[in-house]
Amino acid sequence: MSDGIVKVFNSFQDYLNKEQETREDIRTIVRDIEKVSRNIVMVMQNIHNEIPEENKIVAEYCAEARNLFGEIRVYYEKLAFIVPKNEYYRFHDHWRMVTQKLCFLASLILYLEVGTLATIETVAEILGVKSKREEGFYLDLEDFLMGLLQMSSELSRFAVNSVTNGNYDRPMQIAHFVNELNAGFRLLNLKNDGLRKRFDALKYDVKKIEEVVYDLSIRGLKPGSCASQESLAAKNAVQEAK
Repeated sequence: MSDGIVKVFNSFQDYLNKEQETREDIRTIVRDIEKVSRNIVMVMQNIHNEIPEENKIVAEYCAEARNLFGEIRVYYEKLAFIVPKNEYYRFHDHWRMVTQKLCFLASLILYLEVGTLATIETVAEILGVKSKREEGFYLDLEDFLMGLLQMSSELSRFAVNSVTNGNYDRPMQIAHFVNELNAGFRLLNLKNDGLRKRFDALKYDVKKIEEVVYDLSIRGLKPGSCASQESLAAKNAVQEAK
């Protein structure tokens, strides 16, 4: 074998070795991100528990989760340093799933805090990445949208548990929000298979929440209904009698 051939293939091997090292470094960082994301999930699962002062406690859980996002930002900064420029999608699969989960968690926190839909710019800021490709290591739009769709499932569960915990206002707020989210997604011409499939599941989340609201209505527990007001008055009367 000629020296020229050896030199060429040695250069190929050097390239492959360097790429493998980069992938290993990325995997290490992603494992750290996944670990913190699991901690955030554990914190946010507490919103489903029966709690006496719901709004206050939920706010505390959101604040605790936001603090954990400080660690997330550090790890994404490391990713941005390691991933070669203009090779984002070459390695994207490594952090795609955990990023979608974090988009869901960040969007959920923002909704619980202020009752509004998170923007991609806000979520990117929470994660510590850019919102536009030309600015550097950024948040992929499809990852952000998948996160929003995951949030709808969590909110449908939250609506059910809120009723169980005696909060009849929350399902109404969630129903209005998720219906608007559904209407917004219907404006998109989704062609991505994964995103489209997940969007198709959104209608089941909407239906589940609507069933909760309907059940509250026919039982007279919907806030503002006469039966609901009478039930509240009776409850107050019993407490005063005690």
